[in-house]
Order: sequence, then structure tokens, then C-alpha cells
Amino acid sequence: MKVIASTLRKGNVVDKDGKLYVILTAENIHPGKGTPVTQLDMRRITDGVKVSERYRTTEQVERAFVEDREHTFLYNDAEGFHFMNPENYEQIAVPEDVVGSSAPYLQEGMAVMLSQHNGVPLTIELPARVTLEIVDTEPTTKGQTASSSYKPAMLSNGVKTTVPPHIQTGTRVVIMTADGSYVERAKD
Repeated sequence: MKVIASTLRKGNVVDKDGKLYVILTAENIHPGKGTPVTQLDMRRITDGVKVSERYRTTEQVERAFVEDREHTFLYNDAEGFHFMNPENYEQIAVPEDVVGSSAPYLQEGMAVMLSQHNGVPLTIELPARVTLEIVDTEPTTKGQTASSSYKPAMLSNGVKTTVPPHIQTGTRVVIMTADGSYVERAKD
């Protein structure tokens, strides 16, 4: 299906010269002079090669038909990350390079959006926020203001982040999966 280049977004899949590419970033550039262009950073699905392309915003690009379906994360092993379709209970193993930087945030039983093309997993989309526990952080310093200073902390999934001074080891916190940043103390 042909679509206008300016409508493409991160996570879309395009067919270029018979090969499938997943879009990593899409930026519409409107210079003061000349025609507006869409800058696409893409990764070829077959071998992971990254490419950058520029299209005029009105240019037609072939978009591949991708099936987005909710799956539940089960576990990971040497084969990859295993997910189950909650509708028909079919299981699928997703390679580590498809999961990528999302791997530390996956939790058993977590619902994720899995994109597939002809049964081949292409991309995975996590929930925007996850709740994790702080396993190590510096003790609170008396008189430290909570407004602007943050201290380093280690999360239960092994990812480092920064938290406000009042957060202690053992506290459950809400973290953004996109960048690993602290949102708030968990309300559970």
C-alpha cells in the first residue's frame, strides 16, 4: 500500500526494493527555502543494517502490511524471548535483536504489542510505564532539598536511573520504559 512519506512514524514498516525496513526515527524537515523533506532512519529487518533516506514529503512510499497484536511475555532463554497470544494461546519466540533495549523492562505476564509480517516478528512495543523496586541507592543526606537534586539508584532489573533524595532502597517506583527515567513513587 502506497502512503505519503510525511505520514510515516517510528515503528512503521516500509518495503524498499523488495526488502522490509522498520523505521527507527521519522522527522519532517521544513527548510525556509526549497521543498520540505522527510528524513527516515531505518533498520533492514533481514540483517539489521541501518540506513538513512530522505524523501520529499509528498513522495509515495510502499508501506508493508504489518499485523499488530497484543501478546503476553512468558520467559526468555537461549532461543529468545517467548510470548503468547492471549486469544489462541499460540507461542512465538522473538529474537534478542528485535527486543533490543526493551529487554530489561520485560516482566513475566506483561502485555506488549508485537508487530509481525507474514508470521515474522518485527518490533515490540512495551507499556509506557513499569513499576520496579530500588535495590541500591545512596542514603538520604539531612538538609538536602527534594526540589532539584537527584541521586543515582539501581533498579531491580539492573538498569541505573536517578531518583529524588527521599527515595530509599526497597521503595517501589514507576519508571518510563522509553528512557528509564523516574516518574513517581508506586501507589501499591
